[in-house]
Amino acid sequence: MIPILYEDDRCVVVDKPRTFHVHPPETRDDKVPRSKILLYVLRDQLNSWMYPVHRLDVGTTGVLIMAKDSEAASLLSKEFQKKEVEKIYWSVVRGFVPDEGVIDVPLQSDSSGEMIPCLTSYRTLARTEIQQPVGKRFPTARYSWVEARLGSGRFHQIRRHFNRISHPVIGDAQHGDSHHNRYFRESVGVRGLCLRAIRLKFFCPWKNEELRLEAPVDSQWSQIQDLFAKQSHPPFSIQLK
Repeated sequence: MIPILYEDDRCVVVDKPRTFHVHPPETRDDKVPRSKILLYVLRDQLNSWMYPVHRLDVGTTGVLIMAKDSEAASLLSKEFQKKEVEKIYWSVVRGFVPDEGVIDVPLQSDSSGEMIPCLTSYRTLARTEIQQPVGKRFPTARYSWVEARLGSGRFHQIRRHFNRISHPVIGDAQHGDSHHNRYFRESVGVRGLCLRAIRLKFFCPWKNEELRLEAPVDSQWSQIQDLFAKQSHPPFSIQLK
């Protein structure tokens, strides 16, 4: 069962699990079973048609909206296109990043190939240092728990942006660091991409009110929380602003 965070007659907001595609892959080369396509699973679970409003990567978990009719999908999609939706993510990245910052680096479009302006702002919630080498360069391993906000929504934006500033997201097989990915998987017990859509705030036009939905701390992030709580700089905090 897909966890439901909010539901009304025209939309549903869910906590997307890891390894689920939002909709069928666009290329026939990627064969994914229906049981791993969120669109189909939610149709069966709620006995309702579903229309994707936005996307999360296969490895990304957290808050996701699905509309129940095409008009609702169009209304909500326009809010995303106009950048009127607040999207906040949690991520664990390699190294100590500054307390806060903005990554303003254009990224190549996956469809057209052109360079498109992209903006990711972030603040550091906690840092931790493991007193053992991971990889071959340093005697210790440093990690930062960051809260990222998107000023745009490009393909793999957070993953690509943090990789561009030499702080790749842990668990990212495509843009990340294989040594640190393996350490989290085998020694920490945290598997998969450490990226979670933790909050979505948007205006619901048919209710004429603002909705703010937050994903709970799941098992993956509970383990991450334990890791950072052991030795954290600054003192551990996961409070959203």
